[in-house]
Amino acid sequence: MIPTPRIVALVALGAAASLVLAPNRAAAQTKLVDEVKIGVLAHDIGFLTHHVEGGADLNLELLFASPDMLSIIGSPRPHIGADINTAGNTSDGHIGLTWGWTLLPSLFGGGAVFANGSLGGAVHDGFTGTKTSVAPPGRKLLGSQVLFRESAELGYQITPIVSISALLDHISNANLAPRNAGITSAGARLGFRF
Repeated sequence: MIPTPRIVALVALGAAASLVLAPNRAAAQTKLVDEVKIGVLAHDIGFLTHHVEGGADLNLELLFASPDMLSIIGSPRPHIGADINTAGNTSDGHIGLTWGWTLLPSLFGGGAVFANGSLGGAVHDGFTGTKTSVAPPGRKLLGSQVLFRESAELGYQITPIVSISALLDHISNANLAPRNAGITSAGARLGFRF
């Protein structure tokens, strides 16, 4: 059974809360979670796809410290997250890898401007359909329960702990299933580093 996006979101939120509320660990211990991000996205904006579904998405994401074994591909940070639609439309849970780059190390003597890009997979609670299926009004046929997920993010590191960013995220099956409506969402997030 594939876990629903809401279950993935609750697990991610519970893990984040336990890390924030847990007592400080010894400095010599390896850091597991690197950053928590939370934001609001406009759902299915019509960029790369046509706009059908509405509402806002609550975006939650945990980014983990990059393990040494990923240094060969640029040390991306593994992530787990969810986009929870507030209007009852398609929600998703996702996992993948996030690569980050500092574009301007010190803008006007302050924090850094950064860009992140991610690749991974997602599971969703929307409609899949067959080649002859018709989507219910206001919904999309996404072709399969498991989809690819890509995202692009541009942000500003306000302090060493807090960042603000704009995010564009897209889920689809890359035409590997009979239907491939895809959903692209965009919005803003706050990040909190540990």
